[in-house]
Amino acid sequence: MLQKFEIHGVHTVVDDNLRKYIVKKIGHLDKYMTRASRQSAHLEVILKEATFKDKRQSTCEVNLHLPHETINLKESTINMYAAVDIVDAKLRQQLRKYKDLHHGGKMHRRLFARFSRKLPAVTPEI
Repeated sequence: MLQKFEIHGVHTVVDDNLRKYIVKKIGHLDKYMTRASRQSAHLEVILKEATFKDKRQSTCEVNLHLPHETINLKESTINMYAAVDIVDAKLRQQLRKYKDLHHGGKMHRRLFARFSRKLPAVTPEI
């Protein structure tokens, strides 16, 4: 679970059911982060509701502050729960990209070392 987690509502009331749903979906994404970035990660969820031409529009905006980068995502749909689901999927993809970019690469070195040990020596045929 993320240590710094904020949920704000703009023109909407964030009830307990919605708050629990957001914590369940977005709050447990720390498993996609590196151990070093988990300590200083700060997540802000901003929920907005607006009406345009007799249509209700729900917007979920997520700002995730990480050590070397800030990830900003925004999604608008009819239902607030659907917006949270879509932002959750997008955030997982962005965190995978972040981890690939900023990870130390120790796992890759271990894999390459393991494969190089298993490969037999090839002798050229003349």
